[in-house]
Amino acid sequence: MKIIVIGAGGTLGSAVARRLADHGHEVVPAARRGPVRVDLADPATVDALFASVRDVDAVVCCAASGRLTPLDSPSDEDFTTGLHGKLLGQVHLVRRAIHHLRDGGGIVLTGGTFEEPTPGGSFGALVNAGLDAFAHAEAPEMPRGLRLSVVSPGWLAETLAAMGLDPADGTPAAEVARRYVARIDALPAAG
Repeated sequence: MKIIVIGAGGTLGSAVARRLADHGHEVVPAARRGPVRVDLADPATVDALFASVRDVDAVVCCAASGRLTPLDSPSDEDFTTGLHGKLLGQVHLVRRAIHHLRDGGGIVLTGGTFEEPTPGGSFGALVNAGLDAFAHAEAPEMPRGLRLSVVSPGWLAETLAAMGLDPADGTPAAEVARRYVARIDALPAAG
């Protein structure tokens, strides 16, 4: 299968791209920087992506992220960044991708979940819940046998280490990548 991996320059996206390639798929890496550019916060780049990359079976989005933002943050912009990039950006991606994917293909988005409430994580929880609800409600509307799913990893071990926290409280990106590949390998187009 030919698969676009958005966020392929990041920790999780690069792990997903490697694992997909190891499974014999043709991977088109896309990121904010590099030969194939896309930024979920800029809908025009999503449109340009599908204008330049054709005959695609699936899209995996690992680019969507949000930062921990305290509820009493004085900046509304801290909240809307996650809303526009992670939630609305991925919704826009789905709305565009369905017109460009081959029949029986799929879209895998990135949500998020945490075992315990995390300080500064309330808005992220709202965005992730909205993304899960969207994917659940959108599933019956997907045309031509296309499938939509969301992988909701918790903390990546590598992210925790970069934050100076104990990586043992997270899951290695290579392990999380297996969940994305399992969703792709389950598509009819993969068989």
